[in-house]
Amino acid sequence: MQAKSVVSVLFLLSAVSLAVAAQTSPNEKEQIAQHERLAQQYDQEKRPELAIPEWQKVVALDPNNVVARANLGVLLFFRSDYLDAAPQLRAAIALQPNIWKVRSLLGLAEEQTGDIDDARKDLEASFPMIEDRKLKIEVGLDLVGLYTASSELDKAAGLVSQLKIAYPDVPEVLYAAYRTYADLSGESMLSLSLSAPDSAQMHQLLAHEETRQGNTNGAIEEFHKAIAIDPNLPGVHFELAELLSTSQDPVVKKEAEQEYEAALKSNPQDEKSIWRLGEIALQTGDVELAKEDFSKAIALRPDDSDAQLDMAKVLIQMNQPAKAQAVLEQTVQLDPTNAAAHYRLATFYRGQNRMDEVKQQLDLYQNLRKEKDKLRAVYKGLQIQPTEIKADAEDEK
Repeated sequence: MQAKSVVSVLFLLSAVSLAVAAQTSPNEKEQIAQHERLAQQYDQEKRPELAIPEWQKVVALDPNNVVARANLGVLLFFRSDYLDAAPQLRAAIALQPNIWKVRSLLGLAEEQTGDIDDARKDLEASFPMIEDRKLKIEVGLDLVGLYTASSELDKAAGLVSQLKIAYPDVPEVLYAAYRTYADLSGESMLSLSLSAPDSAQMHQLLAHEETRQGNTNGAIEEFHKAIAIDPNLPGVHFELAELLSTSQDPVVKKEAEQEYEAALKSNPQDEKSIWRLGEIALQTGDVELAKEDFSKAIALRPDDSDAQLDMAKVLIQMNQPAKAQAVLEQTVQLDPTNAAAHYRLATFYRGQNRMDEVKQQLDLYQNLRKEKDKLRAVYKGLQIQPTEIKADAEDEK
């Protein structure tokens, strides 16, 4: 953490300092005031090596001076002198418990000196009260680390979720979320393997792991084992269908269709399976059936921009351009990141000679494509490419 994150901690409590100083002798009051003026001057000049001795002199003359304790502790903290910083910060908190920035620094200093129990208490107490963005992120991530170290992954996941919602664009938060969820996933997998190694859920989990490793045939085998144990296992038919649908083999694609239908038998409100069946119908030229499926999907999930886009495609094929355009306009409102919808909408506006709107939609389309190309380049290096699924995969073993 950088010193500028909490520079506003300094000089927060000058009024309290004056009240305490009033209890001292006139000579001591004058000395305290002189050292305070010098300390504040050096702080403003960013000369902590000169400010620290002045604050130490104030503390020696007036041990109950909250400002001096807090500012001295802060300066020592940012000099990485955590052993000396902690007592000063702790003394300031004892004098005025509600100075939350100071208490958060105390927690961070205690963590550095190995006083983990007190660090956790002080960080937990101060975290909800901190408003400074950088300090709140720092304290939150330190707490996540403490929870993880003590194997309290549920607490770590809960806190990192809060941080993600509040700071969705901070790399440190996103990485902490990735690590925490990965640790939680590993713990859950181990627990399931110990408690129910032959359960349908265990085979479903193994299927996900095989998929993640790019072993599509291995994943399909695990999904089949899960279905054999529990044909009504939530989500299993849809997940298998999604995997099968990536194949170019028509026999495998037909099996994918059957799995989507099986998913609907288990859950008639499965909007994603209805939408996928609509896509299959559209690919095979059954426009009426596709429209029926897309209508059902949209009725269940009006905010599904993919189903809306497919409905627009159907309406275009059915020569209903006005309705298709209305659906596309709704689609880009639901999901401004849907590049295909922007492109198709631009073609409608071009036919109506609405050139300003054509440019707007094409600019959005191009920008979205560039971003997706960047993401594709990143993920290409991360993902293991799945093997092609063949209808005779079982014979290849």
